[in-house]
Amino acid sequence: MAATPIDILLVEDNPGDKFLIDHMLDHCFLQYTLHWVENGSAAIEFLRKRHTYQAAPSPHLILLDLNLPILKGTEVLANIKADPNLQQIPVVVMSTSNAPEDIEESYRLNADYYVTKPSGLTELNEKAKDIKNFWRNWLEKT
Repeated sequence: MAATPIDILLVEDNPGDKFLIDHMLDHCFLQYTLHWVENGSAAIEFLRKRHTYQAAPSPHLILLDLNLPILKGTEVLANIKADPNLQQIPVVVMSTSNAPEDIEESYRLNADYYVTKPSGLTELNEKAKDIKNFWRNWLEKT
Protein backbone atom coordinates (compact mmCIF):
# COMPACT_ATOMS: atom_id res chain seq x y z
CA MET A 1 0.00 0.00 0.00
CA ALA A 2 2.07 2.95 1.24
CA ALA A 3 5.77 2.85 0.45
CA THR A 4 6.71 4.78 3.57
CA PRO A 5 5.17 4.55 7.02
CA ILE A 6 2.20 6.78 7.62
CA ASP A 7 1.35 8.45 10.91
CA ILE A 8 -2.22 7.84 12.04
CA LEU A 9 -3.84 9.75 14.88
CA LEU A 10 -6.53 7.70 16.61
CA VAL A 11 -8.88 9.77 18.75
CA GLU A 12 -10.68 7.16 20.85
CA ASP A 13 -11.55 7.02 24.54
CA ASN A 14 -12.24 3.28 24.78
CA PRO A 15 -9.09 1.10 25.17
CA GLY A 16 -11.01 -1.93 23.88
CA ASP A 17 -11.96 -0.09 20.69
CA LYS A 18 -8.38 1.17 20.40
CA PHE A 19 -7.14 -2.44 20.49
CA LEU A 20 -9.69 -3.54 17.89
CA ILE A 21 -8.94 -0.59 15.59
CA ASP A 22 -5.19 -1.15 15.90
CA HIS A 23 -5.76 -4.80 14.98
CA MET A 24 -7.93 -3.69 12.06
CA LEU A 25 -5.19 -1.35 10.84
CA ASP A 26 -2.77 -4.25 10.77
CA HIS A 27 -4.91 -5.50 7.87
CA CYS A 28 -4.84 -2.13 6.06
CA PHE A 29 -1.35 -0.76 5.92
CA LEU A 30 2.04 -2.27 5.36
CA GLN A 31 3.67 0.30 7.61
CA TYR A 32 2.07 2.75 10.02
CA THR A 33 2.63 4.37 13.36
CA LEU A 34 -0.43 4.77 15.52
CA HIS A 35 -0.65 7.76 17.84
CA TRP A 36 -3.48 7.54 20.36
CA VAL A 37 -5.25 10.25 22.35
CA GLU A 38 -8.23 9.59 24.57
CA ASN A 39 -10.28 12.79 24.33
CA GLY A 40 -11.13 15.63 21.99
CA SER A 41 -9.08 18.24 23.82
CA ALA A 42 -5.95 16.08 23.61
CA ALA A 43 -6.59 15.61 19.89
CA ILE A 44 -6.54 19.37 19.31
CA GLU A 45 -3.40 19.73 21.45
CA PHE A 46 -1.72 16.91 19.47
CA LEU A 47 -2.65 18.43 16.12
CA ARG A 48 -1.53 21.92 17.14
CA LYS A 49 1.59 20.56 18.88
CA ARG A 50 0.79 22.10 22.25
CA HIS A 51 1.87 21.19 25.78
CA THR A 52 3.09 17.56 25.96
CA TYR A 53 2.62 17.13 22.20
CA GLN A 54 5.20 19.67 21.00
CA ALA A 55 7.20 16.92 19.26
CA ALA A 56 4.13 15.18 17.81
CA PRO A 57 4.26 14.36 14.11
CA SER A 58 1.71 15.75 11.71
CA PRO A 59 -0.58 12.80 10.99
CA HIS A 60 -1.31 11.65 7.48
CA LEU A 61 -4.70 10.31 8.57
CA ILE A 62 -7.05 10.90 11.53
CA LEU A 63 -9.45 8.26 12.82
CA LEU A 64 -12.00 10.07 14.97
CA ASP A 65 -14.61 8.68 17.35
CA LEU A 66 -17.75 10.78 17.76
CA ASN A 67 -18.46 10.05 21.42
CA LEU A 68 -15.52 11.60 23.23
CA PRO A 69 -15.04 13.23 26.62
CA ILE A 70 -14.18 16.93 26.98
CA LEU A 71 -14.72 17.85 23.30
CA LYS A 72 -17.14 15.76 21.24
CA GLY A 73 -15.94 14.26 17.98
CA THR A 74 -18.07 16.71 16.00
CA GLU A 75 -16.36 19.62 17.78
CA VAL A 76 -12.95 18.16 17.00
CA LEU A 77 -13.93 17.65 13.37
CA ALA A 78 -15.20 21.23 13.10
CA ASN A 79 -11.93 22.52 14.61
CA ILE A 80 -9.82 20.48 12.19
CA LYS A 81 -11.73 21.49 9.08
CA ALA A 82 -11.80 25.18 10.08
CA ASP A 83 -8.02 25.33 10.53
CA PRO A 84 -6.10 26.00 7.28
CA ASN A 85 -3.08 24.16 8.72
CA LEU A 86 -5.09 21.00 9.45
CA GLN A 87 -8.01 20.88 7.03
CA GLN A 88 -6.08 18.96 4.36
CA ILE A 89 -5.59 15.96 6.70
CA PRO A 90 -8.17 13.29 5.84
CA VAL A 91 -10.53 12.51 8.73
CA VAL A 92 -12.31 9.19 8.92
CA VAL A 93 -15.09 9.24 11.48
CA MET A 94 -15.38 5.87 13.19
CA SER A 95 -18.45 5.41 15.33
CA THR A 96 -20.67 2.66 16.66
CA SER A 97 -23.58 4.76 15.41
CA ASN A 98 -25.06 4.17 12.01
CA ALA A 99 -27.80 6.73 12.66
CA PRO A 100 -28.43 8.83 9.54
CA GLU A 101 -28.25 12.08 11.54
CA ASP A 102 -24.74 11.22 12.83
CA ILE A 103 -23.53 10.35 9.34
CA GLU A 104 -25.10 13.47 7.81
CA GLU A 105 -23.67 15.72 10.55
CA SER A 106 -20.19 14.25 10.04
CA TYR A 107 -20.27 14.89 6.31
CA ARG A 108 -21.77 18.35 6.84
CA LEU A 109 -18.71 19.09 8.98
CA ASN A 110 -16.52 17.86 6.09
CA ALA A 111 -15.54 14.41 7.31
CA ASP A 112 -13.76 12.66 4.49
CA TYR A 113 -15.27 9.25 5.24
CA TYR A 114 -17.60 7.63 7.77
CA VAL A 115 -17.21 4.05 8.95
CA THR A 116 -19.10 2.18 11.63
CA LYS A 117 -16.73 0.50 14.06
CA PRO A 118 -16.41 -3.24 13.76
CA SER A 119 -18.43 -4.90 16.51
CA GLY A 120 -16.03 -7.84 16.62
CA LEU A 121 -13.40 -9.72 14.75
CA THR A 122 -15.90 -10.99 12.17
CA GLU A 123 -16.45 -7.46 10.85
CA LEU A 124 -12.77 -6.60 11.11
CA ASN A 125 -11.75 -7.61 7.59
CA GLU A 126 -14.69 -5.77 6.01
CA LYS A 127 -13.88 -2.54 7.85
CA ALA A 128 -10.18 -2.95 7.10
CA LYS A 129 -11.02 -3.12 3.40
CA ASP A 130 -13.13 0.04 3.73
CA ILE A 131 -10.24 1.98 5.29
CA LYS A 132 -7.72 0.52 2.83
CA ASN A 133 -9.89 1.52 -0.16
CA PHE A 134 -10.44 5.00 1.28
CA TRP A 135 -6.68 5.48 1.75
CA ARG A 136 -5.90 4.20 -1.77
CA ASN A 137 -8.41 6.61 -3.27
CA TRP A 138 -7.07 9.46 -1.14
CA LEU A 139 -3.51 8.83 -2.34
CA GLU A 140 -4.67 8.79 -5.97
CA LYS A 141 -6.35 12.20 -5.53
CA THR A 142 -3.29 13.85 -4.00
